[in-house]
Amino acid sequence: MDDEAFGLLERFEGATQLETVLDGYGSGKSKVAEVVSLLLQLGFVEDLDQPTAIRETGRDQMLASWLHVTNACNLGCHYCYVSKTAEHMTEDTSRQAVDAIIRSAVKNGYSSVHITYAGGEASLQLPQVIKIHDYALLQAQEHDLQLFAGMISNGVAMPVRFIEQLKQRKIGLAISLDGVGADHDQQRPLVNGAGSFTFVDRTITRLLAHGLIPNINVTVSQRNLASLPRLLAYILEKDLPFGLSYYRDNECSTQYNDLQFSDAEMISGMRNAFAYIEAHLPNRTLLGALVDKTRMYGSRQHGCGVGRSYMAINQRGGIASCQVDIANPVTSIHADNPLQVIRDNRLGVQGVSVDEKEGCKSCQWRYWCTGGCAMLTYRLTGRSDIKSPNCAIYKALFPDALRLEAARLLKYTAPITF
Repeated sequence: MDDEAFGLLERFEGATQLETVLDGYGSGKSKVAEVVSLLLQLGFVEDLDQPTAIRETGRDQMLASWLHVTNACNLGCHYCYVSKTAEHMTEDTSRQAVDAIIRSAVKNGYSSVHITYAGGEASLQLPQVIKIHDYALLQAQEHDLQLFAGMISNGVAMPVRFIEQLKQRKIGLAISLDGVGADHDQQRPLVNGAGSFTFVDRTITRLLAHGLIPNINVTVSQRNLASLPRLLAYILEKDLPFGLSYYRDNECSTQYNDLQFSDAEMISGMRNAFAYIEAHLPNRTLLGALVDKTRMYGSRQHGCGVGRSYMAINQRGGIASCQVDIANPVTSIHADNPLQVIRDNRLGVQGVSVDEKEGCKSCQWRYWCTGGCAMLTYRLTGRSDIKSPNCAIYKALFPDALRLEAARLLKYTAPITF
């Protein structure tokens, strides 16, 4: 905003009558009213006679699901939560899984469905992923549902013919990348111990050449904190969307103590990464990318759909509340309404509103943080109604991330003026 627009905004710092504000501008009332209307639309001011409700923007009508199409993987990532086997989802099980998703969507009044194809490594079952998706498309159309889909891959192998099939079906692709060269290899080696970065880099180059822009998933641990600026240079140079997520302790990675980080280490490392971004600001917003799984836009009471609007289906047809707990299903694809079984289940992680979490209720950041990853909190505390173990990190980094977005806006966006 320019100084005059900001001065107008400050008039609404406390409750005030719109007429009182307009009277102070004499003949300029119409322009002032126009700017106030814009501020109201953008959420900077609120009509106290019609307060804005906190709601799960864009998610109320979407049932999210995770299809664990295979338990096998060609990498041996040190932080992975999956106990690998050669087992994969059969065609019959995959169809019944889709049927269970569609059935739950219809019974619970959803208008759209999102399916994430994952594993293990989903690219090891590329033909099956396409078959599953084509079947899901038919079922969604038959039940008047919108279908959205994405696939998570380590990016080691991605044939051109499959890239074209993904593009044709509008299946989004997320590639995991934790560094450049050895920085990536130290966390994500091949099963034989060799490095995987060269293969992932080749795949990213191939994807961009064929017009499929992947989202880069970065897992940040103590190991790669110091090298984040090098990775960000790679990502920003290629103008790739990305997200920085923090390592989550799990039963399969307990032997790797050097993945753990302290609050101070993460805050310092992320601020160094932010400094690099500020010197190389991208044109796209990073509000949903910088601070773990939080999203610094809109207002949310839940960080994800765990326990409410999400189903993770394993290779055998078992259904869990979260993919991290996929080995411990609470129901199966044979249930009449699997989602309702998940909602009714009172064991394990629960989908608790941030307004009901101890340590969150009065926090100014709560509708962005939403209490952090529900599964991580439950694993480390045994509770779902308490703030995230990463709370101090989030509180320290939110102002820094906001400042970074402000710098980006000043560089690329015209201000609101009178």
